[in-house]
Amino acid sequence: MPTPTTTEKTAGFSAFDRTTSVWGPITLGLGLIISLAAALYAAFGTGVGVTPLELVTAVGAVLATFGIIAVIEPVSYFPILGRSAMYQAFLIGNIANKLLPAAIVAQANLGEKPGTRRAELIAGSAIIGAVLVHITTLILFVGVLGTWLVGMLPAPLIATARSYILPAIFGAVVLQSVLAMKSRRTTIVAVAVAAAIVFVVVPLAPALTYFATALAVVITITVSWLARSKAAPAVPVPENQTTPISEPTH
Repeated sequence: MPTPTTTEKTAGFSAFDRTTSVWGPITLGLGLIISLAAALYAAFGTGVGVTPLELVTAVGAVLATFGIIAVIEPVSYFPILGRSAMYQAFLIGNIANKLLPAAIVAQANLGEKPGTRRAELIAGSAIIGAVLVHITTLILFVGVLGTWLVGMLPAPLIATARSYILPAIFGAVVLQSVLAMKSRRTTIVAVAVAAAIVFVVVPLAPALTYFATALAVVITITVSWLARSKAAPAVPVPENQTTPISEPTH
């Protein structure tokens, strides 16, 4: 029988889902309109001479190259972020480099596996914190000190740092994901598939370079599903339930 606390929690999540399903599409739609309005004004309202045919050609080239990512990224991020945090992340942007690592670290530190309602709320809170930190550091360290610091550093040092920044970010994300998921089989499959795509498939078929991430995600999901454990998960015994002791046989 559900307790009053459980009932209140379920009602709260239902209200939260209803609010998310209303305001999530609205905010994303407004963001889309604003971004498209700015781009269209820059193309046709500033006299740069962009023709509709050129615009269609450019959009088609981008869709042909990155359209698959628009499908793969939501599928890849949803199990970790959840629906409400997905709306936040795709409205803010810079998901893989900033928002996803923040969500994974927060979930791992609070001991929550991705895919639960609590993990979704943790991811949303982590995204808010990441944005606040990002804006603050941009104002202080980039806007105020960034230009001065870059001017003081030697050019070879800056070039070396740029070569290692992105691998360092993704390396931290991968390691944190492995520690948070705690799935040895999935980790082995993901590493093997990614290595095969990068070192075998792409060199043999360079045309697949832009689809390497999509291929790795799809193949990893498929192989992990086929290689999953078929045993039924153990059902935990509640703390307040004691196992009856059987009478000794004579």
